[in-house]
Amino acid sequence: MQHVATWKEGDDKWAYHEDAFAHIATHKVSLDPYRMESRKILACIKDVLPPLPLQRVEKASVDEVFLDLSAHVHSILLERYPEISGPAPYDDPTEWLPRPHTTALDWDTDALVDLDSTETEEDDPDWDDIAMLVGSEIVRSVRSAILQRLKYTCSAGIACNKMIAKLGSAHRKPNQQTIVRNRAIQQFLGDLNFTKIRNLGGKLGEEVVAKFGTDQVKELLGVSMGQLKSKLGDDTGSWVYETIRGNDYSEVNSRTQIKSMLSAKSFRPTINSIEQAERWLRIFVADIFSRLVEEGVLENKRRPKTINLHHRQGGQMRSRQAPIPSGKAIDENMLFSIAKTLLGQIIVDGRAWPCSNLQLSVGGFEEGLTGNRGIGSFLVRSDEIKALKHSNQDNDDQPLGNEASRTEKRSRVENVAMNKSISMDGRGESEDVTAYNTSSSNPSDSPPFRDEHPDVLRDMSGQGSDTDRLESKTPDGEARLKKSTDERYHCKACNSIVTWAGKEEHEDWHFAKSVQAQEKYSSAQPQQAVGHSKPISSLSHRKTGNHRAKRVSQKREKGQSRLAFDR
Repeated sequence: MQHVATWKEGDDKWAYHEDAFAHIATHKVSLDPYRMESRKILACIKDVLPPLPLQRVEKASVDEVFLDLSAHVHSILLERYPEISGPAPYDDPTEWLPRPHTTALDWDTDALVDLDSTETEEDDPDWDDIAMLVGSEIVRSVRSAILQRLKYTCSAGIACNKMIAKLGSAHRKPNQQTIVRNRAIQQFLGDLNFTKIRNLGGKLGEEVVAKFGTDQVKELLGVSMGQLKSKLGDDTGSWVYETIRGNDYSEVNSRTQIKSMLSAKSFRPTINSIEQAERWLRIFVADIFSRLVEEGVLENKRRPKTINLHHRQGGQMRSRQAPIPSGKAIDENMLFSIAKTLLGQIIVDGRAWPCSNLQLSVGGFEEGLTGNRGIGSFLVRSDEIKALKHSNQDNDDQPLGNEASRTEKRSRVENVAMNKSISMDGRGESEDVTAYNTSSSNPSDSPPFRDEHPDVLRDMSGQGSDTDRLESKTPDGEARLKKSTDERYHCKACNSIVTWAGKEEHEDWHFAKSVQAQEKYSSAQPQQAVGHSKPISSLSHRKTGNHRAKRVSQKREKGQSRLAFDR
């Protein structure tokens, strides 16, 4: 066993241990060296084949790859046989292709499967045979490149579908390629046990053998589809009927990335405590995480979504699954914590010891997302807000230069126009409104927002700044002031000049001020209509109060109605 790398408890990487053969019970075989060489072989295959869309490669396992050479072979056939690149005979696409002019094919050193009993080698080859010949040339060049670059020998099978090609690759090992022509499929399958066919070697194969009493393809060929359906079900019966006749319609998926990762160990002797199981879980996690690193999990290129734990006790296999948090970076501690939780769930459910097998796997791989932001990135911390406020106050306290004061001077709005706009009739109303003017000496009486606008360049009372008045007395000053006025917006509501960029914000400011004043006026007016907190001492006050109460009572809001009282 020294030639096999193993994982040892407590190690964070596999290694070649000299005494591994003596510690089979505490060492686990590592396939990482094989996976690394498999990636080199796959890269070599892609380098030899033409680029997309002619290249279609599917990685089936660490030592098996499917190649769909249809498009590549078709392009070569069009070059070698120009007569088939033209329009169909009589412009009828259902017409047969002309017979190939080639009468003998050179298969080089390939292993040819004998033709069916109804076919002979003396028959002229058809286009299927020529396509197989071109495919064998391509595969031979791929195997030769792998041998020259990486010093590995390969076996291959060339056929019309994945099932036959896989069986052909195992027909003549090692370092040979087997060609199963369409005219030789029945001859090739007739002598096989159907349990060697993919998906027929497990429970389904055992069920077929039990119900029909044979494992030979040639004997099962005599069973009708109706009999297969009646004993195996419609879908399974139809699939078995097509499969034993060499019909496989599965496609080669153009993917080379793995879909799941598994780390497992069969225990001989069995383990009998949670401490032993957790030590093995630690090894499984280290094994899987090292492979995740190669898949780019640290760079967030790919990451699994689920983790699974399988536990065998006696003849019972139990499984538990959990999601891997997507908002956190994957590391060994996270995976080990989830694996321990799953093991605890299995132990709680029932008898867990002695354990003869443990398997830990991750799956559901997805491409990593980049540029995502958590909700915390959209929030501002309280200390940052305080620092920002202090910064703004410092900026406001700094005096502006002469040039800046002429172009972007800020002026305080005194709410004079606002007071006039909300006054009802000028009699007794101003005293209620001026309490909310910013000129009040009481800070608590001021509005909750500043009565100034950053884009106001002239005093809103219409007076203008001293600089503007001085400049307007000179011809140059009048010209500059006129040009500045043309380039800015003049607000008629408050007689101020703002930049065109701040026009919309300035109008919004007016609207907010009016809404605030109306709300405060509405909240204060009903209290005055009911009565004063101070005793009334003069007739003039009583008239004023009665007049105000009368006016308020006449004002109705939307949705209100007047009640008719008897006078």
